[in-house]
Amino acid sequence: MITDRPPRKAALLAGFRASDQRTELQLPPDPRLQLRAQAIEASLKGGKPPALLHACSEFLRVAADFYRVESPGIRVLAARPLRVYEGGGSMELFGDYNLGTRLIRVWMRTAVRRQVTSVGTFLSTLCHEFCHHLDCRGLGFRASPHTRGFYARAAILYHHARGTPVKRLVWKKMPGNRWLIDWSAMRASTGARPASSSVTAAGQ
Repeated sequence: MITDRPPRKAALLAGFRASDQRTELQLPPDPRLQLRAQAIEASLKGGKPPALLHACSEFLRVAADFYRVESPGIRVLAARPLRVYEGGGSMELFGDYNLGTRLIRVWMRTAVRRQVTSVGTFLSTLCHEFCHHLDCRGLGFRASPHTRGFYARAAILYHHARGTPVKRLVWKKMPGNRWLIDWSAMRASTGARPASSSVTAAGQ
């Protein structure tokens, strides 16, 4: 995971910085989201798109109700789109959110082998896209950039839904004022904060 470049326009930069600094997210005090996440897991293992769509809709409805925002639309699609680059390499699209239509799309199968994706990957993607919706509809941001704070909020929601502890990830400074998860430093870390890195909560 890598953050977006900070925008040049002052108005957008202020929102970007506010998102970057907001690393907390209020959570329901009960298991309502865990129960819906369990339904998603069962439906995903069953491999039936209609059942999975219903489970995702219920998860988003309950989350939207708690955060007092309108529920976004949801489409569950089959194999992920695969973009192959001429110079080598490829990229799969796991999910997206359209700010104009307020529609979330998630893909339930891998691009090449067409296998059903893991519940961790699928639910993490769903929480990620819902947080884009929440940014603009509930937290007052004009846009929803990928900041360290955004990744932290998405991770908090994901781990709450899974009933798992939030992981501590190490952010490494990159050119262009961007930050990248430093997985090797995270594996080697004993919990101390490395120099020149930012440690925050994030997803997988």
